[in-house]
Amino acid sequence: MGATDKSKVLLYYNAYSGNGLFRSHLDHIIEECQAKGFQVTAVRAQRGIWIDKTLQEIDENEYDRIIACGGDGTFNICVNSMLRHDIHLPLGLIPAGTANDFAYYYELPSDMNEALKIALGDRTTKADVGTVNDKYFINVAAMGAMVDVSQKTDPYVKNAIGPLAYYLRAAVELNQVHPIKVRMTTPDEVMDEEIYFMTVCNGESAGGFRKLSPQSKMNDGKLDVLAFRKMPLLEFGPLLMEVISGRHPNNKHVIYFQTPSLTIESEEDIPTDIDGEHGEKLPLKFGVLKKRLDIFVDEKTWNYD
Repeated sequence: MGATDKSKVLLYYNAYSGNGLFRSHLDHIIEECQAKGFQVTAVRAQRGIWIDKTLQEIDENEYDRIIACGGDGTFNICVNSMLRHDIHLPLGLIPAGTANDFAYYYELPSDMNEALKIALGDRTTKADVGTVNDKYFINVAAMGAMVDVSQKTDPYVKNAIGPLAYYLRAAVELNQVHPIKVRMTTPDEVMDEEIYFMTVCNGESAGGFRKLSPQSKMNDGKLDVLAFRKMPLLEFGPLLMEVISGRHPNNKHVIYFQTPSLTIESEEDIPTDIDGEHGEKLPLKFGVLKKRLDIFVDEKTWNYD
């Protein structure tokens, strides 16, 4: 894929993702794009305002690809805007956030220069996009006690020590956790459960838990649902160790299933999170857009289609 017919690249970046080091790489990224023969249209992240205006107005035939630089929240905003405006350009990712779970799934390097080489390459793979109410998510939607923990964690602490910040905050909040009654409805069954926390996953990891949903595949047209049932607090510790190692789907306190669609309801006001940002209010209706995105990957390390 070259720049013969489509001479432009849309560069969407969050200058403050992670520890803010991206800004020192911006000039180099533009230089490398130009060396490939591309004109660069740079759009700075600002709550999705400018990316929406840009994608609403661009001529897609003039662009070869979009490159997004930031964390999962930045990628989420970019993809939501692409889908709202029916943009079908392939997407390159330069991970620069705290956890970078979406990029981690595709084995993209944390080194920005190496990630840029892949984003300017030729190899792509298909990716599903999750839907929740009238929005989209690329990696995970979550709800319950651990979401509250994440949202209460100081963003500066997250940037400084990464996923460890979530664990430390969880230890502080553990005694205040209470189970929540939810109803989960799939095409096959209705489940009424008391849970502490649940996730609806497109990808494998979230919040630094690398094997949160170890059986997830981002191109199978299914969502992987994990719900953590009401349990004695003393059993949280051993379960946490299983989550870290990826053995928890078989735990008696965990509900795990795959589904193409799901509705979650509750009488309680449950905190929710979508790709690391504040999410929608319940009820939540989930679905999947199968293989909607083309993601640039490293042809040497990525052999899954």
